[in-house]
Amino acid sequence: MESPSPGLSQLSSVRSNLLAGLTSSFALVPECIAFALVAHLNPLTGLYGAFFIATITALFGGRPGMISGAAGSMAVVIVALVVQHGAQYLFATVVLGGILMMLFGALRLGKLIRMVPHPVMLGFVNGLAIIIARAQFEHFQQPTPHGNEWLHGQALALMCGLVALTMVIVYVVPRLTKAVPPALVAIIGVGVGSAVLHLPTRTLGDMAHIAGGLPVFSIPMVPFNLETLRIVLPYAVLMSLVGLLETLLTFNLTDEITGTRGRPNRECVALGAANIVSGMFGAMGGCAMIGQTVINLGSGGRTRLSGVTSGVMILLFILFLSPLIERIPLAALVGVMFVVAQQTFAWGSLRVLHKLPRNDAIVIVAVTVITVFTDLAIAVLCGVIIAALNFAWQHAREFHCATRVEPSGDKVYMLKGTLFFASAAHFQTLFDPLQDPDRVTLDCSNLHIADHSAIAALEAVHERYGRMGKQLRFAHLSSKSQHILRRADIDLTVA
Repeated sequence: MESPSPGLSQLSSVRSNLLAGLTSSFALVPECIAFALVAHLNPLTGLYGAFFIATITALFGGRPGMISGAAGSMAVVIVALVVQHGAQYLFATVVLGGILMMLFGALRLGKLIRMVPHPVMLGFVNGLAIIIARAQFEHFQQPTPHGNEWLHGQALALMCGLVALTMVIVYVVPRLTKAVPPALVAIIGVGVGSAVLHLPTRTLGDMAHIAGGLPVFSIPMVPFNLETLRIVLPYAVLMSLVGLLETLLTFNLTDEITGTRGRPNRECVALGAANIVSGMFGAMGGCAMIGQTVINLGSGGRTRLSGVTSGVMILLFILFLSPLIERIPLAALVGVMFVVAQQTFAWGSLRVLHKLPRNDAIVIVAVTVITVFTDLAIAVLCGVIIAALNFAWQHAREFHCATRVEPSGDKVYMLKGTLFFASAAHFQTLFDPLQDPDRVTLDCSNLHIADHSAIAALEAVHERYGRMGKQLRFAHLSSKSQHILRRADIDLTVA
């Protein structure tokens, strides 16, 4: 069997990425509208933000295949700012947050994400999967003069039926053909079917009207003084940290799914530039969106073309296609997002939870729960702290000491392990200056000096022997340990 020609293969890749970008753009619209409404903003500010951020990060970022947009995690942190000071202060915050993101990337700090343990990653994806699924239940409500009320009766049955039909299509289509993204088939199929049968179901147009013109460049209309900086800086720092964290974690997940490695620092710089441009055009800030990224990757999107297509389609929806887009049933998009939530959740982590070390299992559960009930940044920070404390505890327990007495009567302590803050207290209890002979040697062949706590512990032991008039020598210190002691200007007797 002959392999396809390079031309046909390239054409197939272009088609796959175009269709993947189109599919993810459909999923971006309701999310961005909802996040704009959460932030008390015009829905168009969310859609314009999605256009700028998706397009710019796709063109210049370090992770092809990843979809970015106006994200809910960033919308939540700026609600109070919009309510208290207005939208113009938000746009200034988005610009300043973008500058901080670019600085983060320029300083090459993106590699720090590699320090996030795998259990934290599992908790992150599980928590976000639950959040994605939970957010869809808002669409099972309808506005009334007295507030939102849950659907009931025929309306609820129709909504559930269309959601179920969408999910069935998404699961069945890949078994029939891989030529088109299953999510796209489901959205178009349910949309056309609902229109032909005149089904009374809620549509995107019931959320908001998305028709509009081209975004207009406008420097945020805020006073350029220290008082403004005092107001926007805390929100900009928080927004940039949340955005970078969600982006880099989604970046890692995309690397795992595609089996390739991107460039995290370049992604941070591109994300920062995208937020600056977005703020200058009166739009929301944003970051990577895991749900839409999963849709894009699952639909065959692997190159920059899919991300650019997703962003450009958002603008086309606003300018020309709003009458068609507003007729898409919410049920179709809800069904797709339910499938995304199911595919995002790391079900394997549940099957092996009882087999994992207890501390890793605690991290997975803790990060999942904290992500659902608080926010991503706090959850990941807690997970990293728990993992770091566990790591320190395990290494402290692995510190060992053996002794021997030389024919000359000298005593030798043979140390093995890492001397650092968690093992320093135990280290000092190993010695008995009162009973030891006049000459004592610390064999440091297998000792690693890690931090200032280790230096202080060594000094304390050295002084204890000195006060007793006894000599304590350090033998076989590694060159690295000697360098640490010299930098700290510590003068110890080294054999």
